[in-house]
Amino acid sequence: MTVFGATQPTDGEKPMLASEQARRDFRAGKAVTTSNIANGFVQGNLAILPEKLAGAFHRFCQLNPKPCPIIGMSDVGDPRIPALGLDLDIRTDVPRYRVWRDGEVVDEPTDIMQHWRDDLVAFVLGCSFSFEEALMEEGISLRHIEHKVRVPMYRTSIACTSSGPFAGPLVVSMRPLKPADAIRAVQITSRYPAVHGAPVHLGHPHSIGINDIGKPDYGDPVPIAPDEIPVFWACGVTPQAVIASAKVSFAITHSPGLMLVTDLRNKQFAVI
Repeated sequence: MTVFGATQPTDGEKPMLASEQARRDFRAGKAVTTSNIANGFVQGNLAILPEKLAGAFHRFCQLNPKPCPIIGMSDVGDPRIPALGLDLDIRTDVPRYRVWRDGEVVDEPTDIMQHWRDDLVAFVLGCSFSFEEALMEEGISLRHIEHKVRVPMYRTSIACTSSGPFAGPLVVSMRPLKPADAIRAVQITSRYPAVHGAPVHLGHPHSIGINDIGKPDYGDPVPIAPDEIPVFWACGVTPQAVIASAKVSFAITHSPGLMLVTDLRNKQFAVI
C-alpha cells in the first residue's frame, strides 16, 4: 500500500482511487496538510452549521463566490455527500477539524463523531489546492510545497458581503511568484472559478490590510525572494474568520490547510 496513493489491486479488484486512499488514511488518524496529496482530485474547505443558520450561510456563499464557491452540500443530519465520494463520511474524512462555540475554537479533533448532531448541514467549498496541480504542470514552483508546510493565509481589510449573522473579512492564501509566473498563474487559475479562480491581489500586502507578510493568521510563513511578489487568492478559510466575527453559537470546520479530499477530478472544474 502506498500512503496517499492508489493501492495496487489484486486480481478481480477495482483499483482504489488516490482520493479514497487519502480518506482512509485520514480516518486512521494521519493529520497532515493535504497540499500535493491525491493530485488530480478536488479538495474542499468544510463548514458545518445548524440547520437554522444554513439558509443564511448558503446566501453568504452566493454573495461571496470567490472565497466560498459551493461544490457540495449535505442533507440535514446526513454525514454523507455521495456526489463527492460514495464512501465519504464528513465526520471522519478530514485530517483535522475545528469545533467552534460562540466564535471560539474549543476542540481540534481528528474526527467529529461525538460532536455530530441531527440538525447539522455540511457545506463543502472549493479549495485553491485544486488548481495547484495546473500551476505545477506549467512549471510554476510553489514555495509551501517545496518546504512541506501549510500555505500561508491572511485576514484582510476587505469586507465580505454580509448575510444574516455572517459578516467579516475576506481571507486570502498567498504564493510568492516571479512576475512572469504571476502573470501565467492569473491566466491558469482564471480557468478554475469553482476553486477560487484568479488572484484577488498581487503585491503590496499592506494595501489589503496585511501588515506583516511574515506572520500569517493561518498556515505557515514562507520566504519571499527579492525577485518575487506575493500573489493572493481568495481562500475558503474565510468562513472561519466570519464564524469568529459573528460569534456563531456552534459550528465545525476543517483545520486550515487540512482539507476534505473528494473523488471529483480537477479537470471537471476547468473552464476552457
